[in-house]
Amino acid sequence: MPEFRGTTICAVKKDGKTAIAGDGQVTMGESVVFKSNAVKVRRIYDGKVILGFAGSVSDAFSLSERFEGMLNKFSGNLMRSAVELAELWRTDRARKLEAMMIVADKDLLLVINGGGEVIEPDGGVCAIGSGGNYALAAARALAKETNDSAEEIAYKALKIASEICVYTNDHITVEVV
Repeated sequence: MPEFRGTTICAVKKDGKTAIAGDGQVTMGESVVFKSNAVKVRRIYDGKVILGFAGSVSDAFSLSERFEGMLNKFSGNLMRSAVELAELWRTDRARKLEAMMIVADKDLLLVINGGGEVIEPDGGVCAIGSGGNYALAAARALAKETNDSAEEIAYKALKIASEICVYTNDHITVEVV
């Protein structure tokens, strides 16, 4: 059975706000657009945390659900939840998930992958997924060369990625915290 994949997630932290944007495309195998309006960016923990996920759909859901469980366990402490999730992956020897996610609260922006790594990106800009490199380049340029808000930069970066990457579309969801 073909794997369901394909998405781009971009996050921008600027002027006290963090925006995470994601496209809506789900690709089956290498050549079929299975769904064009999926929502892969959402609010959790009573709206205080936003996350966007990319990768294998089932692995992405598993990763985000486990993270949400940790967030509830550690009273919304984003870093502690991310580190504990990473530690669980390393000690449990669970199979590595083919997924990544970007998570943010009002103070912190992190990238978490299914192999148990937690990264705080440089410069308040990061992107993951099939069109991640395109979105990252666009977001860095926009952040440096414009006065746009975090939300506007994340949206525009996804829009640019959708024009280049065949696994990214322009059905864009943005959440801001």
